[in-house]
Amino acid sequence: MRREIQILRDVDHPNIVKCHNLFDHGGEIQVLLEFMDNGSLESTHIPSEKPLSDLSRHVLAGLAYLHRRKIVHRDIKPSNLLINSRRLVKIADFGVSRILAQTMDPCNSSVGTIAYMSPERINTDLNHGQYDGYAGDIWSLGVSILEFYLGKFPFAVGRQGDWASLMCAICMSQPPEAPPSASREFRDFISCCLQRDPAKRLSAAQLLKHPFIAQHASPGAGAGVVHHQAAAHQLMPPPRQYYSSA
Repeated sequence: MRREIQILRDVDHPNIVKCHNLFDHGGEIQVLLEFMDNGSLESTHIPSEKPLSDLSRHVLAGLAYLHRRKIVHRDIKPSNLLINSRRLVKIADFGVSRILAQTMDPCNSSVGTIAYMSPERINTDLNHGQYDGYAGDIWSLGVSILEFYLGKFPFAVGRQGDWASLMCAICMSQPPEAPPSASREFRDFISCCLQRDPAKRLSAAQLLKHPFIAQHASPGAGAGVVHHQAAAHQLMPPPRQYYSSA
């Protein structure tokens, strides 16, 4: 656990919520995190591909950084994607829930929706029982991005549905697709994320080079990493009032 806490403290990337410190008070872990004043992107509808590409690039940049450091998020979903007044999108809660879970009763450590989990994580009989956490993060990203675009959870069942309904929808049906009205680049991007075979999903580093990301990138943006405030302003989606809530 000490090693995980040290990793959490050392993570430093513009697209990841900064962990300033952790405190152990009698076995209860308290976390001091960077304040994101515009909150999460949960229930946000982003029907325009340009701001959605910018948002995707920010999240992919953070994921690529984590994966290079051998860190798997395991809980990518809209409520864990936060935005601040500078219009900078950051990944939240990576690793924190895993650390906090170690101080809880084991039977409660996995409480939460499976809506954004990959099929092979839900059903361990798939993929010969092998689970690739990096590919699992990419699946979760694809579901989240498609939800932003559609303005609703992309499976035939609601994301707050019961476990059995969600399992059937995610594990037994075909992966969701972007609608025909979307651009070819966006449809392919979603397909690259939501491959049933985890080995066929592109990595975060590969997705940063995907045409859906590259064609909307501002000059000098690099691999989606925001290096200073001016670049952040160029890369960000339009102000929140331009989005509509689902």
